[in-house]
Amino acid sequence: MGRIRQAFCGGILGRKGRSMEEALEIAASIGFTGIDLPGPFQLDELVKVAPKYGITPCMIGGHASLSDGMNNAANLERIVGEVTERIHFAADHGIPSLVCLSGNRRGLDDYVGLLNTAECLKRVAQLAEDKGVNLCMELLNSKVDHPDYQCDHTLWGVTMCRLVGSSRVKLLFDIYHMAIMEGDLIRNIRDYIGYIGHFHTAGNPGRKDLDDQQEIYYPAVMRAIADTGFDGFVGHEYSPKGDEVESLRAAFAACDV
Repeated sequence: MGRIRQAFCGGILGRKGRSMEEALEIAASIGFTGIDLPGPFQLDELVKVAPKYGITPCMIGGHASLSDGMNNAANLERIVGEVTERIHFAADHGIPSLVCLSGNRRGLDDYVGLLNTAECLKRVAQLAEDKGVNLCMELLNSKVDHPDYQCDHTLWGVTMCRLVGSSRVKLLFDIYHMAIMEGDLIRNIRDYIGYIGHFHTAGNPGRKDLDDQQEIYYPAVMRAIADTGFDGFVGHEYSPKGDEVESLRAAFAACDV
């Protein structure tokens, strides 16, 4: 037990007008050690308050935007500037990872998009290495939630990481999204764990609770992750069906292996 460092996304406990301090106190009582994406909470305040509860802000956004991202060569200078600023912020506040996004294809060939994305990340990789911050390209499904998104398969993301060739350029492996796109979760996690810097969870279908009404058996997936020696965070990013506190308590238990 306790081999997985679990985080919650701020939006889950930020519902119903709950204050940041209330949310952090609840999360700490459950056993969470990370907050993944601040949601409605002010980031500048969060980085000051969260450590008081033994919680690390473990991932924040690296740049805009999801649909218009790194695969578009016209965005290179803008995104390099945004990521550079966020790397400095993350390093100053002990935040280990930034989310990066490929953007939508919009007719762009997968190979060209791959080269453009790798070139963008190469421009900031050395700074990320110097500052000890991971740049995690998010794997998202293009079948249900994010039509046309380019980084929608593990191998595309792994190839991008290999092209960049930096120890700080990794993947945000979203278990829910990859269950939709390719399945074979445990095998892919084992095979590519060296390229994974962060995980997200949600139940499939529906992107809701990690319960027995959805198809992913999270205890087995978490055991596979833990057995690799992965020491990063697994963040819960889903929409609870009912009471969010009890939902998070159950999600924590399902992943506590």
